[in-house]
Formats: sequence, C-alpha cells, structure tokens
Amino acid sequence: MISADWSAPSHVQAFTTTRLGGCSEGAYQSLNLGDHVGDLSARVAANRERLCQQHQWLKTPQWLSQVHGTTVLKASEQGVVEADACWTDAIGQPCIVMTADCLPVFFTDRAGSRVAIAHAGWRGLVDGVLEQTLSVFSDPADVQVWLGPAIGPQAFEVGDDVRERFCDVDAASHAAFIAAKAPHKWLANIYQLARLRLNAAGVQEVTGGNYCTFSQSELFYSYRREGVTGRMASMIWIN
Repeated sequence: MISADWSAPSHVQAFTTTRLGGCSEGAYQSLNLGDHVGDLSARVAANRERLCQQHQWLKTPQWLSQVHGTTVLKASEQGVVEADACWTDAIGQPCIVMTADCLPVFFTDRAGSRVAIAHAGWRGLVDGVLEQTLSVFSDPADVQVWLGPAIGPQAFEVGDDVRERFCDVDAASHAAFIAAKAPHKWLANIYQLARLRLNAAGVQEVTGGNYCTFSQSELFYSYRREGVTGRMASMIWIN
C-alpha cells in the first residue's frame, strides 16, 4: 500500500493499494479489487476480504459502481451504488474508489472531521467531479487534498477534443497539454489539470502526483498499457 503523503491529522487514514499481495492470476495478477473487469469473482472476493482483514475494526467499505460521472454520495454499509465519489463524517466508515490510470483524489478538512474521495478520469474531471466533492465541505480553504497514483504526463495521450473541452472550461488548462508526436494529439498532465480545478475552487493545499501507473508496471495496473487488467483501490476513513 502507498500511504497518502500529506499533513492531514493522524486519525485520518488514507492509502492506495498496489497490484501486489493478492491471489488473482494472469492479466489480473495479483491484488485485483475490481469485480467488473473479467477476473474470477471468487478471487476478487478473496482479495477484498484480505484488504478488509487488515482493518477488521472498520465498518463495511462503501464500494462504488463508477461511471465517469460527478455524483457524490455519503458512504454507508448498504452495498454497491452508482457514483464516482463518496464522503463520510462517521468514524470507521471507509470510502473507496477504484482506478487503473484514472486519478484518485483524497480530501479531508483540517480537523479530520470529514473526509472524501473521488474517482477522476478526464471526463469526470472536466465535468466537475472535484468541485462536486468539495461541495460537501463548508470551506474549500479548510480542505487538504492528496492526488493518488494515476497515469503520468509522459504517457497520457489525448486528442484535440479532450484538450478543447478542458480549455473551454478554463483557459489556464492550456498549460497542462504538450503537443505529442502524432498530429492532433497531446500529452495531458492530469495532475496539473486537477490542481488547476482545485485551486480555482479555493483549495490551497494540494500534494501528491508523483507516480505513473502506466510506466510503473511492477506496482500498478494500467488500462492504457494492458487493456484487460485489474484495479487498485484508494481508501480513506476516520479512525
């Protein structure tokens, strides 16, 4: 697991799993936590149970059916729901998103009384999933954010359409795109795009953005690299 590198209160726990330490095989080797990617359901269940056993004092995690949207819900123990972000102010209630190149974004207020996490692919990011997640906090200036492992700026190639959508929302987004070798293609910095949106919304402390799921194949699943692959889980809760 990779712990969040931020100055959040010590009772806020946050981490992203790697692909190591599970029982899945083949393209999903080994700690695949995604139950929607073609892996054997028994192996996914065993991997999730292994994750939960490490934190037996916690409530049942909130698992999401992610659709690259902007819906944010309060975490509960009521099974899988369709959303791309969740939050809690309850002690011991884990919030989880799954990724394999998309950006997991962790949120906490400075007191550690409320936490949240968002799944930000480029569609959710441009449509405002981070701003929607921030809306559950009373003051964005009181929020700390950590950007978990995602595809790096040297590997995330997109077309003109993606660049134009971001720049139509915020002209400052031009700085997050570098022309690729192929015509009408761009290398996008998803970490920088997230920082721009968070800063514009009033968040003053944003850390992270030091990994590349595409190039660090020994640690991470990558949909862009492998096509058929597993999912990491990013998890946050209040102790």
